[in-house]
Amino acid sequence: MPPKRPRPHGGAAGEPELQGSGRTVPRGAHSVSTFERHTLGNGLRVLLAPMPQATSVTCMIMLSAGSRYETRETNGIAHFAEHMFFKGTERRPTARDIGTEVDGIGGEFNAFTGKEYTGYYVKCAAEFRDTALDVLVDMLRNSKFASDEIEREKGVIVEEMNMYYDTPRDFIGGVYEELLYGDQPLGWDIIGRKETIRAAGRDTFLGYTGRWYKPERMVVGLGGNVGGDAVAKIEQLLGDLPAAETGVPAPAALAANGPRVKIHNKQSDQAHLCLGVPSYPLAHPDRYVLQLLATVLGTGMSSRLFTEVRERRGLAYYVFGINHSYTDTGSLYSQAGVDINRADEAVETIARELQRIVDEPVEAAELEKSRNLAKGRFLLQLENPQGMIMFGLRREVLEGEAVDPQAIQEGLDAVTAEDIQRVAQDVIGGHGLNLALIGPFDEAEKFEALLV
Repeated sequence: MPPKRPRPHGGAAGEPELQGSGRTVPRGAHSVSTFERHTLGNGLRVLLAPMPQATSVTCMIMLSAGSRYETRETNGIAHFAEHMFFKGTERRPTARDIGTEVDGIGGEFNAFTGKEYTGYYVKCAAEFRDTALDVLVDMLRNSKFASDEIEREKGVIVEEMNMYYDTPRDFIGGVYEELLYGDQPLGWDIIGRKETIRAAGRDTFLGYTGRWYKPERMVVGLGGNVGGDAVAKIEQLLGDLPAAETGVPAPAALAANGPRVKIHNKQSDQAHLCLGVPSYPLAHPDRYVLQLLATVLGTGMSSRLFTEVRERRGLAYYVFGINHSYTDTGSLYSQAGVDINRADEAVETIARELQRIVDEPVEAAELEKSRNLAKGRFLLQLENPQGMIMFGLRREVLEGEAVDPQAIQEGLDAVTAEDIQRVAQDVIGGHGLNLALIGPFDEAEKFEALLV
């Protein structure tokens, strides 16, 4: 598959299923201003984000299936399967054949795997939309999963894994989620373990995709100059895909509720850390409050963490704060790369900022700045077809509803300083801090003492 993909970190009940008579047909379209949603008779959903002024189209298929849907024996197979879908079908026997066809329409194609979703896309000039859709559907319906290709790709995956482990800025997120969630799918790395990758065979892929790659978990999205017959084309390609119930993964359970420390000992010139607390799931009523709380703390060069950790103390080159939510849990945390000799000072400084937002209301000017920043960053994502349909698909796949972007802005506009302090007291004040650390450290007790 193409070598560049979004970093794994990676990263919701829909409208009723509509049954047709005889052969399945698209029904039930309705508009929510930005998005048009359709449901085929087999339960597969279609999401359109028409942007008539665009000259391109992004065709994307996203599924509510990712590494969270694995077992310990198959950990890493969701991401491995994503690679294998690019390796050839009966009509396009090799990866080169697939690549040649996409290159021939001047397109770009890629894929990504998260813990709760997986996506595949082609973006190209609007005139080649049908070719893009045909390639995507052929890959997902007719991939060969040839044993020789699987064996060859194992080496690629293992080297990707080595790169991930050798990049602490990426790997620290995995250490932190292992601390929070422990020995369950949310606590495992998306990329898997070397022993499970090396043990995977053709039946492993067929078992995973055969269970989860079903219409009820699949949404086809088109953004840009989508054309007037997009739904009919998708119906032609996927309307006969058999419907099937898949079940759901087990709910998440916290392994750490603070104060807890997890250290991955690694000789390095810089320490990387995540310091945070459990928070809310995606659809929580206070989701926009939590988003602005995280923005105040750690988004942008004027944020509290950037100002205090980097500008005033020179402790880090990068530092940020973020909330990352899944469908049934979440975490608010700060991440930073710091001087190994001042890691304890960095932990104390970040912890102080977390406590300050619990104790003191955010001033009006800071709240307004953070609100504008959150809204502006969001709107910038939506300026192109790929960003627009990615936003819609994530909402549709994880929450069952692709809301209009205006609703997001209205949600952010409604947040008050009192809301932020209330949620900070609930999320930060109600839990001890959890610290994940990568660096040349042996004893956790020193850092545990800083979290009390």
